[in-house]
Amino acid sequence: MILRKIKCILWHIYLISEFFLVSALIRIFSADSKLCRKRLVKNNTRISKRFIRAFNIKLTINNSESLQKLQDIPYLAVSNHTTYLDIILLSAVENFVFITSVEMRKNPFLGRITKSGGCLYTNRKKYISLPAEIEKFASAIHQGFKVVLFPEGTSTNGITVQPFRRSLFQVAIEAKCPILPVCIKYKAIDGKKIEKKNRDLIYWYGDMPFLIHYLKIIGHSLEAQIDILTIIPYQEGKTRQELANQVYGQILSSYLEQESSVDKQSSSLSMVLK
Repeated sequence: MILRKIKCILWHIYLISEFFLVSALIRIFSADSKLCRKRLVKNNTRISKRFIRAFNIKLTINNSESLQKLQDIPYLAVSNHTTYLDIILLSAVENFVFITSVEMRKNPFLGRITKSGGCLYTNRKKYISLPAEIEKFASAIHQGFKVVLFPEGTSTNGITVQPFRRSLFQVAIEAKCPILPVCIKYKAIDGKKIEKKNRDLIYWYGDMPFLIHYLKIIGHSLEAQIDILTIIPYQEGKTRQELANQVYGQILSSYLEQESSVDKQSSSLSMVLK
């Protein structure tokens, strides 16, 4: 176990170093900001697929047909959020731009990761900046990017989906774009069901130190699932409150339901990346 963990840590160090190196080269050789972000996001997707193997994650994607429907359409994706692994999973299936907090940008290590991944930033404590942020995020969608919002505001302990902050749903209204609700679930660790005694090994929330949590999870095997839910097309006159309620209802229902793998087999795509 110790030897395997050491090998995994070295693999992770290599991937992180490669990610930073390629991102730095992209910023050097991409004078245009839109082109730069596009290349950073593609690099994020490329490296995330390899991180899934490094984390030994078996990933199942349900209703992948909806992703194909929106393949050439920019949109706002909305997801629940329990850990930094959410970003790796979502990045592995699509070239997403993530909205994250300015607090994350200020973190020496995670800030560098988010910048290298082409993230957008929001200041959740400074409401006066909200209109400018909404305009900036909507502009990214107009430029052709697929933007991800985590409206719970922070990662949670995975017990349920916390109420959504509705303010940034205005982005979809300003961009006049569809919304794609997405539900992420972690099903097992080392073949054992997620429960109270092992949930903190996977979920990262509160004041948990990032590095300690990261090192603990390396070397384990995980099973994760992404449910692609019903696309919500742009509709004139819908308020951000109505959109938030509609998306929250879909994600909460998906997160809490007792799934039947038999019923979903026909619309599921399974990937095992090791």
